[in-house]
Amino acid sequence: MGIWIGLAVAAAAAGAFTVSRPFPYIAPFIVLPLAAVALLAAVSPVWRAALLGAPTQLLIGLNVNRIFGVFFLLLAATGRLSGPFPASAGWGDIAVGFLAIPALWLAARPARGGRSLISAWNTLGALDLIVAIALGVASAPGSPLQIFDAYPGSTALQLLPWALIASVLVPLYLVLHVIRFAQLRATTTHGACGPVLTRAV
Repeated sequence: MGIWIGLAVAAAAAGAFTVSRPFPYIAPFIVLPLAAVALLAAVSPVWRAALLGAPTQLLIGLNVNRIFGVFFLLLAATGRLSGPFPASAGWGDIAVGFLAIPALWLAARPARGGRSLISAWNTLGALDLIVAIALGVASAPGSPLQIFDAYPGSTALQLLPWALIASVLVPLYLVLHVIRFAQLRATTTHGACGPVLTRAV
């Protein structure tokens, strides 16, 4: 993580994220962490077991910080973001962050329907990130995928410190959601909120 953050800071400081042709250069910083975790899980039983054994409360609790999605709304209010992106990313993150609190409560104790509710929250959290990525790219000036041309679009997220949201936090949260999906799939006790695993697969 330290190396990845350092690379993201260096790339943003060098202006790499402001170049969007022939493709958004920030894209590898979103995709590569996911690919690296998937590769580790596929080739290493030790890593696979470690990922599936990650505490549920930790995976969910880290998402509480997404209530700071309010910064998207503040950036839009000051004219540094525009289009549908800041509202979607801001309110989406705020909702996921606040809903992580009752999800933590459900994860801490077995409750009827708790597993399904946590799965629904996890799906919401992942979809929020996917939609935010799509709208961010579609709002980036100069992007070949730009749809919304209201300036400044998502320009602020190409510059420090906000560039670390897309290059570090988004892939991190996506990895957390994917791990939780894998845990839910691997559970053998229906209705249990924790990762009760039969084998590391």
